Parts: sequence; C-alpha cells; structure tokens
Amino acid sequence: MKIISQEEYQSRRNNLLDKMKDNSILLISGEKEKIRNNDVHYEFRQNSDFWYFSGIEEADATLVLLKKDSKKYILFIQEKKVEEEVWTGYRIGAEKAESFYLADEAYSNKDVEKLSSLIFECENIYYNLGTSKDLDKLIHNGLENFNRTKSRTGTPNPMIIDPSVLIDSMRLIKSKNEIDMVQEAINITEKGFIEAIKLSSKFKYEFQIQGIMEKEFRMSGSKRNGYPSIVASGKNACILHYIENNQKFEEGSLLLIDAGSEWDYYSADVTRTWPVDGKFTSDQKDIYEIVLEANNKAIEECKIGNTITDPHTVALKTLVSGLRHLNILKESEDEIIDKKLYFPFYMHSTSHWLGIDVHDSGKYRDNNENPTKFEEGMILTIEPGLYFGDMAQTITKKYKNIGIRIEDDILITNSGPKNLTNKIPKSIDSLEKLSQ
Repeated sequence: MKIISQEEYQSRRNNLLDKMKDNSILLISGEKEKIRNNDVHYEFRQNSDFWYFSGIEEADATLVLLKKDSKKYILFIQEKKVEEEVWTGYRIGAEKAESFYLADEAYSNKDVEKLSSLIFECENIYYNLGTSKDLDKLIHNGLENFNRTKSRTGTPNPMIIDPSVLIDSMRLIKSKNEIDMVQEAINITEKGFIEAIKLSSKFKYEFQIQGIMEKEFRMSGSKRNGYPSIVASGKNACILHYIENNQKFEEGSLLLIDAGSEWDYYSADVTRTWPVDGKFTSDQKDIYEIVLEANNKAIEECKIGNTITDPHTVALKTLVSGLRHLNILKESEDEIIDKKLYFPFYMHSTSHWLGIDVHDSGKYRDNNENPTKFEEGMILTIEPGLYFGDMAQTITKKYKNIGIRIEDDILITNSGPKNLTNKIPKSIDSLEKLSQ
C-alpha cells in the first residue's frame, strides 16, 4: 500500500525550518471535528497543510516548529482517555506521538500555558491568522500582555508572518512519492470512469452512474473522493459545479462527469464527456472535436520554459477558432478574445494546480504579476470546455444544452509534459466503442 513515510514528513519540516527566520515559531492548526446535527459529525478530513507536514489524521491538534538555539518539532494533541476512545476511536496520546510521528516533544492540547510561553519567547510568529479561533485568541491575549508591559521592558511585539508563501512554494513542487500518490488516485479514478462509460446506457439517472463510479473508487482502495462528483447530463453539463446528480437521462443527451478519487490525501481530477446512448450526434461531434483539439494543444504547452498562462492562451485560441469555423462567432479572433465575446461559451480558466487539494496550493503569478514558470514536479489540470447553456442562447440555439469538457492531469518534466490520465478514453471512437 503506497503511503508517504514519516521520514518524508520529517524532511519537509526540516526544509521549512531552514526557510524560517531565526528566533521564530511556526504554528499550523489541525482541523476540528464538525457537528452535522446533534451528536453526529461530518466526515473528518485533516487540514491540508497540517497533513503535508505531519501525516497525522487526529482532530484538534497543533503542529509547532521552533527555530531558536536549536530546531524542534513539537506537537499538541488530544489526551489519551480510554473512556472517550470507546466513543470516538483510538488516540495515540502525547507519550507515543514522539516516537511514532518523530516529534521532539509532544504535549496535551490542553496545555495552553506551555504553548503560549513557546510562542511569546520568539521574535517572529509564522501563523495564518483566522485559521484557528483558539490560536487567534491565544495570540491576541499574548499581544495584549506585550502592549501592557513593553513600555517598561522595551521588548517590541513579535512580528506575525503569514507562512503561506513558504508553504505554498513547497507544496507546488511534488516529490517522487507525491507524484506516485497522485498517479495512484488517477489509476483508481480510471477504473471508475471505465465502468461509468460502459454502463451509462444501462441506467436512467445521474446518481446511478455516480454510484457505479464511486463503488469502483471504494473497491479499489480510495476511502473518499477528492471533491464532490459532478455527474451532469444534458443541460446540467452547462452548470460548471453541478452536484445535485439527480436528473433522468434524456434520449440522445451527453453525460459529463468531473470526478476524482483520493489516495493518502492526494487527489485526481478528471473530466470526460460522452453520449449516454453510445453515439455522438453530428452537432455533438462538431463541438467535441473542437474541445478535444484545445485539450491536446494545451497539453503540448506544459513544458519547461513556458508559464501557467500558455496552455490557457492556446486552448482559448483553439476554441475561438472552432466557434468561428462553425459560424457561431463571426468577428475576428483578436476581437473575440479582446472583447471576451467567447465568454458565454467558455467562462473558466484552463488549468489549476493539483495535489493534496484538488485546487492545490501554489501561486499563479509573482509579485510583479508575471505568470508562474513551469518547473519539474508541478502537476496541473488541462480542462477546456464549450457550453451552450442559457448565456449562449442569445447567440445561437443550434447547439442548445450541449456542454462538453475534457480534463487531464499533467506532470511537468524536463523531457516534456506527461499526461497522467492518458489511459482514460477521450477520443470519439474509444468513447463510442466503450459506451455501446
């Protein structure tokens, strides 16, 4: 079973400690349990940054990195109480956490005095304000104490620094193990898509196909999705974040599925569109071929030396060219792009980063607004689409309610783009053969 080792988490922490200022502390709050109703909780998923540096799935924990005379990794976690564990499950406890999670020190999360003293012994506090009410309060109260005494002591307030810039730059470049995790999530997702495509003509409702697909995810070892599945037939495919998944298939309609399984917290993100009854109409085929061309050309742009904007630029030009070829838009390509006349048909970007989060950490532009340059180890999506929903009806009604998106997950390598999702069918011929 592929997982990230504690030694890799330790290496990430050491890397982050090296980037921190001297005499500083970094705080990341783990996620808390959330009440759904009465004594029923929502399914727990750990805070992504907390997971990235710890691999700990317990709720209500705090990760501390201390850089003073020495470098330390300190955990504050739930107390081990057998009388509570019988209700909520096993907890590792502070004593075992040190050896199991390679922590230098571990304490109960109720030991706020210890945490407070650690924080305010430092000149710099790396913390993302607003991520934890408990830590916000602790820091606020500590600063109040500083303000009351600094006129006598001469000690200035510690500087609070948002650690996101440091963390996001680390998460943007994936290690070999992380790439393996994403690939495993994609391999599982492939199985779900294959079953969904094969069986879509045998069922009547979107949620039935969702169940078929997600059953494959679970049976293949993925305990949850990377995000709620979009299973959109007919006009629902023109709703970008449609998740009701409750409509009956209409004869001759397309089915758009945007879904991804999760493996050890790493997510896939795939979209395919195909005819529910196994055969594209000529109009559907016209639009599909434009989107497929845009998808393939954008993937070619995912190479060292280019930037995150290059795939979108090429995809957009290809889509606009296709719309002009079908006489849907008649203005020049430059005018269509400059005035965003394409927007009723294509209203989203072509790419986003992918990793622990389906829309993963990582900046898209630097402080001078220059787009991020591709580096080896980045993973992004390529997902052009064309939608003939309500916004498009004032321009043309011929392709009414056709919505097509094709999405692949691409790894940037020194030898060129690697399509991690290339085994999931997307040609017209392969989709028709599989769905009939």
